[in-house]
Amino acid sequence: MPKPPLPDDVRALLDKPNPCVITAVRADGQPVSVATWYLLEGDRVLVNMDEGRRRLDYLREDPRVSLTVLDEADWYTHVSLQGRVTEMRDDGGLRDIDRLSSHYTGNAYPKRDRGRVSAWIEVDRWHGWGATAR
Repeated sequence: MPKPPLPDDVRALLDKPNPCVITAVRADGQPVSVATWYLLEGDRVLVNMDEGRRRLDYLREDPRVSLTVLDEADWYTHVSLQGRVTEMRDDGGLRDIDRLSSHYTGNAYPKRDRGRVSAWIEVDRWHGWGATAR
């Protein structure tokens, strides 16, 4: 599997608001995957979770994650990123979730009554399929 830096065509795919699935690891070793929004920021990936999500506990115990991003126009083309959460913090003012929501919907995040937590993922390695295959 290639290691960063990500090539330009992979970055171009990741810059788009494509469907994404994130997988974390429970304490008993069971993988848990859910759909998520993501945002490529330089060489890291931002994700954001409601403060009550169990996934936060999993990530605090074991920061390893995998993200699979599907090209919205051609799901045969996808990129999987393996890495680890290197930073987590409360999303004061909901600034990060608003950036994610704007990226995906063009609008601020509508649910304002719950706290959010942002996590940044550092990519260790990746692989592509379809148009991003290496």
